[in-house]
Amino acid sequence: MKLKIDGKINPYYVQTLCMIFFPGEKFGENAEEHPGSPELSLVLNKTKEGAEATAVVAAAGKTAEATRSVEYSETCGPDKALKMACGAAVIAACGELLGYRPSWGMLTGVRPSKVATELLQSGLGKTKTKKALMADYLVIPKKAALATDVALNEQKIIGEIDPRDCSIYISIPFCPTRCAYCSFVSYTSDKLLSLIPDYLSHLLIDMDKTFAKIKELGLHVKTVYIGGGTPTILTADQLRLLLSKIAEWIDVSSLEEYTLESGRPDTITAEKFAVAKEYGVTRVCVNPQSLCEEVLSRIGRCHSVEEFFRAYDVARESGIPNVNTDLIVGLPGDTFKTFSATFDKILSLAPENITVHTFCIKKAAEIVKTGSSIYSFRGGDAGKCVDYSQLKAQQEGYLPYYMYRQKNTVGNLENVGFAKEGTEGRYNVYMMEEVHSIFACGAGAVAKLVDYSPLVGGKPVIERLFYPKYPYEYLKDESTDEKNKAIERFYIEHGLI
Repeated sequence: MKLKIDGKINPYYVQTLCMIFFPGEKFGENAEEHPGSPELSLVLNKTKEGAEATAVVAAAGKTAEATRSVEYSETCGPDKALKMACGAAVIAACGELLGYRPSWGMLTGVRPSKVATELLQSGLGKTKTKKALMADYLVIPKKAALATDVALNEQKIIGEIDPRDCSIYISIPFCPTRCAYCSFVSYTSDKLLSLIPDYLSHLLIDMDKTFAKIKELGLHVKTVYIGGGTPTILTADQLRLLLSKIAEWIDVSSLEEYTLESGRPDTITAEKFAVAKEYGVTRVCVNPQSLCEEVLSRIGRCHSVEEFFRAYDVARESGIPNVNTDLIVGLPGDTFKTFSATFDKILSLAPENITVHTFCIKKAAEIVKTGSSIYSFRGGDAGKCVDYSQLKAQQEGYLPYYMYRQKNTVGNLENVGFAKEGTEGRYNVYMMEEVHSIFACGAGAVAKLVDYSPLVGGKPVIERLFYPKYPYEYLKDESTDEKNKAIERFYIEHGLI
């Protein structure tokens, strides 16, 4: 897609607006690079009173134009006004051209509830926050209500922020097989799986160093999350080794939450969950994605519906108190009939958490090789499926407590976590809302150091520390000591200890 921008604005923001209507498009300066692709011309101006944007979009022999203006105010300075005018103009022009109104209006970021939180913290009540999302950001009413509800529930979970709080993420980036939609850094070949014993040995050394630094700094660990990949690819003995290392350093009974990601039913055994329960794990994830055999086969999930129910029973019988199930809306071959049947079956199991994702097309996923037809801005049945899940979940007493969005999701829709009151996945909220530091160990892991104190009138200060992406690189990595020095420096420089 060709963009022509006359005025000063972040081109990436304009691209994200365009991708709502033209998912999967590539962007270039010269039309010749993408013959026949859509074009957008954007003219931006600032005046003494406000900002104005005019967008002209052309595609498939048709053209549409829209001009929008935003006045300056105490809460909307020149840069924000220009961005909002730009968003409104692009949404209006593209919407007219394609006859489509995006549910989230001009909100393109990962965290739409963040905007709702900012509005609530500015003094607006619940009703006025919803109205502002609709009027200023062009969000449709049901999504404005969702964002506001999530923001309110997140704030209850977060409570008062303490700079000495932190969480831990531990990466086990291996899976038994790779799902067709997956783009995570996870490894499935026999050769790479043979690295697990050496990987685990190296990981335990890094964990010792990281936990020692946390203890030295006098920090309080609130949640631990073991993710992947599929951590339950480990044997019961390997899992015991990992969990016993955590128990050496922290009193797991003091944790708010202790999650073992165990999403693949074909890796779950009673022995593994018995080890998890013994060492204090309080939350596990048993993820069917769908309860339609045909859909599971299409996405290369490599487990049956029956196997999911077996694994779910194992989780329940283990005594681990909090079980999450993940579902994905908009998977190839899924329909409203098959998804609604899946959702009803999950509700009948009454898990503490249900997370409903929207199918997201990632460039690295195997399914992309099937062709560009998988991209869909309208989303087919996906919108109806999302609406059904949100209505039914709340009717059954589940609260929407956590939400995020991704680029190139089917129908430009959202991912929402639902929970029975008091069982919310706290790590998800702490990580997404960036209220305290997240320490990390393992290949592909990213530590996120957070100073939340500047938030009054600004944003949190965040510094990220990256571990090597691939397990074979991680095995050669000796950077943990340097990372710990950077962690100590961050805490000292920001006066957090």
